[in-house]
Amino acid sequence: MGIAPTRGQQWNICLGVEQALELASCSPGANGALPWCQLQEPSLYTIKAVFILDNDGHRLLAKYYDDTFPSLKEQMAFEKNVFNKTSRTDSEIAFCGGMTIVYKSSIDLFLYVVGSSHENELMLMSVLTCLFESLNHVLRKNMEKRWLLENMDGAFLVLDEIVDGGVILESDPQQVIQKVNFRADDSSLTEQSVAQVLQSAKEQIKWSLLK
Repeated sequence: MGIAPTRGQQWNICLGVEQALELASCSPGANGALPWCQLQEPSLYTIKAVFILDNDGHRLLAKYYDDTFPSLKEQMAFEKNVFNKTSRTDSEIAFCGGMTIVYKSSIDLFLYVVGSSHENELMLMSVLTCLFESLNHVLRKNMEKRWLLENMDGAFLVLDEIVDGGVILESDPQQVIQKVNFRADDSSLTEQSVAQVLQSAKEQIKWSLLK
């Protein structure tokens, strides 16, 4: 699986595409229709949502990256429609509500990655595969609802390393796992440092009372 561009590379790609569009001829055609370059604006924001449902269609984890579904009610309705359309099929790609959706199931979990109707399906699938394999590692190959609920913090860390604000940051699960482990170790050290400070404060208060 290829590694997604770094943030710096992503900006360079974006600027290059924008400059190319400025140089291209974008005047209306003979029938007055706008050319492709005006109809399809390039964007790095390829992911509209990522969510995980249980085998009853109930939400376990979800992140939406734009205002396509601005309210919780609209999000839940969309998730219900997607689940009803995909839970009993063997396909990995679906189209629902003007969205392109790729999905994968494991025991009692359904993982979904959502993009726009014109989004590259292979790109969406790379995100889904990275998410699945990274979570599989974090959950120690126990891809089940019970273990996901017990490791929800780790699941959100995984997702945040893959997608940020709708932009794909990483599609290599090994890189994601390394970054998640680093952040977890850093968090553990911080908690340990806080505990040591509190213990030291308790000791100082104790000795001051004994004097």
